[in-house]
Amino acid sequence: MGIKEEIYYAGGPHRGDLIFNLLLGLTVVALPLTVGAIVRALWLRYRITNRRISITSGWMGRDRADVVYSEIAKVVTVPRGLGLWGDMVVTLKDGSRLEMRAVPNFRDLYAYINGKLSPQAQQKSGAIGG
Repeated sequence: MGIKEEIYYAGGPHRGDLIFNLLLGLTVVALPLTVGAIVRALWLRYRITNRRISITSGWMGRDRADVVYSEIAKVVTVPRGLGLWGDMVVTLKDGSRLEMRAVPNFRDLYAYINGKLSPQAQQKSGAIGG
């Protein structure tokens, strides 16, 4: 029997992302951003465990992506919302990318994920803009 999977984080995007985009929605120009934030708040869920990253997304939460740490080539973070939340881009060894938007506690989650990566992936990973 293998190692028991332990959940480090399970939840949705940061609430500040929704609040910020709802305020932007008061201007007609930002309505597409507001709709995107509402969809994320309703159906986007992250699950980070000691074995993998799982993302449930899409309309009604019908899409799911699972990535084991050994498949990751690098992880890059970008702070958003005055640094209260951030975006992560996980690049896989095959070149494909997995975007994680409005991740709460993104610095702590990045540190946890980075600790699970290979030394080569750790050297390539980092933060952009602080």
